[in-house]
Amino acid sequence: MKTGPKFFSGSVDRALAGEIAQAYGSGLGDSQLVRFSDGELQPVLEETVRGFDVFLIQSTVPPADNLLELLLMVDAAKRASADNVVAVIPYFGMARQDRKDKPRVSIGSKLVANLLSAAGVTRVMTMDLHADQIQGFFDVPVDHLYASSIFAPHMQSLGIPAEDLVVASPDIGGSKRANAYSKFLGCGMVMLYKERVQANQIQSMTLIGDVKGKHVILVDDLCDTAGTLTKAANIMADNGAASVRAYCTHGILSGDAVKKIQESALNHFITTNSVPQPQAFEKLEVLSVAPLFGEVIRKLVNDESISSSFLF
Repeated sequence: MKTGPKFFSGSVDRALAGEIAQAYGSGLGDSQLVRFSDGELQPVLEETVRGFDVFLIQSTVPPADNLLELLLMVDAAKRASADNVVAVIPYFGMARQDRKDKPRVSIGSKLVANLLSAAGVTRVMTMDLHADQIQGFFDVPVDHLYASSIFAPHMQSLGIPAEDLVVASPDIGGSKRANAYSKFLGCGMVMLYKERVQANQIQSMTLIGDVKGKHVILVDDLCDTAGTLTKAANIMADNGAASVRAYCTHGILSGDAVKKIQESALNHFITTNSVPQPQAFEKLEVLSVAPLFGEVIRKLVNDESISSSFLF
């Protein structure tokens, strides 16, 4: 007779997966990843899952092998007669490909949703999707968690008076997120308008609002090359900001992103462990998403509402 859910980890970050399972009050199931000499992957669940609710924890950060590994794990669990298969994806890759913004391009996030459904997931749990409408790409329930439950208390712990604080969005698309934080903190808000030459390359950026003498908090869902973030921080400093902090849920930090952050006007860069951070550096602070995921999984297993897990 089954006694509770089982948790299995992909190879992206077993440490985070273990933290999530521990936050729930369990441990990781026994599994391994077989790699053939030609690079072919074969995940193996080394214990029975028949009739169990199975939670497979894996961020789909590049390379694409990580997504393929998750799909194969889902298939393995379904073929082993798992009752429910929940894909726990702290960072949902391909989320920037949520629409056709020019001719003859794919909608990658919809394709990934289709692949997960075809593999056999019965539910998806993720955090801070790049675009909220991606939830509608799935034909199974999606639990969309928000890092605000982690970031907002941390912002409050800074002890900066609301009149000296301002929340900023590095682009117009993030204005809704910035507005939610500013309302929660009771402070002002500014925005930056940017124009891109192409992906990951900014042509110009304009500040909308006043930051002189203010402590600025930049909020965003992800930081890839850090080009937008560091340029925004430098503009804030040039306009008289007293300090600049950045809160980004998913710290991809590809290429020379760490160097850019270290050399920028940013005083602190705060992110989560939704994506592994193998390189520690002076301005970095990493907050764990494990307690939030563990709490929501517990409520899910007990058929409780998860609304109370969201601050806003």
